[in-house]
Amino acid sequence: MKIGKDVPEAAAMPAICYGAPNLYFLFAAMALFNLKDLGEMVYIIPRSWTSGAYIKRFRKQFLRDGALEHIHLFISRDKVFENESVLQETIIIKVKKSIVKPKKVVVTTTKNNQDFSDITVFEAPYDVVVSGEDLYVYLVTNEQEIETLSKLDKWNDTLPSLGLKMKTGLTVDFRNLDALRDSADIMAVPLFNAQHIKDGEVVFPVGRGYEYIVTTQQGLLQKNANYLFVRRFTAKEEHRRLQCVVYLSRKYPEYKEISTQNKINFISGFQELSENTVYGLYVVFNSTMYDCYYRILNGSTQVNSTEVNSMPVPPISIIEVMGKELIQGKDMSEFACDQILRSHL
Repeated sequence: MKIGKDVPEAAAMPAICYGAPNLYFLFAAMALFNLKDLGEMVYIIPRSWTSGAYIKRFRKQFLRDGALEHIHLFISRDKVFENESVLQETIIIKVKKSIVKPKKVVVTTTKNNQDFSDITVFEAPYDVVVSGEDLYVYLVTNEQEIETLSKLDKWNDTLPSLGLKMKTGLTVDFRNLDALRDSADIMAVPLFNAQHIKDGEVVFPVGRGYEYIVTTQQGLLQKNANYLFVRRFTAKEEHRRLQCVVYLSRKYPEYKEISTQNKINFISGFQELSENTVYGLYVVFNSTMYDCYYRILNGSTQVNSTEVNSMPVPPISIIEVMGKELIQGKDMSEFACDQILRSHL
């Protein structure tokens, strides 16, 4: 559970606390601290520590002082604790207190959580599993996933290095109920949300509640410009984690401003994105390889903008070329995006 920054547990370990601390990683850090050299710890632990900004300090200290030797993944997150309604993504880790790192990490996976009868075993290079400046833990389970990381990591750019950024939608419904509208009243602007993301394009309006907002709060409004919209939440069982659509401002010329609900993310730039750029970003994030990369990086059903902003992307010139190819081909499918992306790898 999350705790305040000033509670005794957090105050005892200020070096690893950033933002809202969580008891589970404070507990794990204290356990490693108390181990004798070469002692071992085996924990059932939320997967969320493997990436993200809030747990970066913990990761750096934990993986500096400890060597990750074994990771076990559960495919069915709702069956880990048989008699409990626990839906949080959990893993089992074995860590040795040592600054000497092994060459390999054992990664095991199972569907049947009662007796582990269907366990699969994969040995991954340590420097592939634990990688990057922020020491993300990439949970690879086969050679194909390692190949995906290897191919995409050859690109040195990220969205921020290109002057782009993924952000979370601006409007939180329950905090702004008085401003929400079901229809296009005078002064109302569109409020785009997950229900408007359909097969690569924005479908608006759809006639289902709270599709407009009337507000003077600039923090809830953004320029009617070109964006890539990305769903923030998906179901564990869905085929894709990254689900995106191209938003083009010219299709809504009557509005100078729009708003986005916080259940979607959007990619924008310091300057307005060209249509080629937006379609090129769609190629990237609608591809199988990038969806796979994100799943390796984050097991959550929530698309975290911090992690997407840390992922490698092609140079802007290649993104624009890929966008032009997608527009010319008029095929927004995942297969078409895969074909275009692979031709530029």
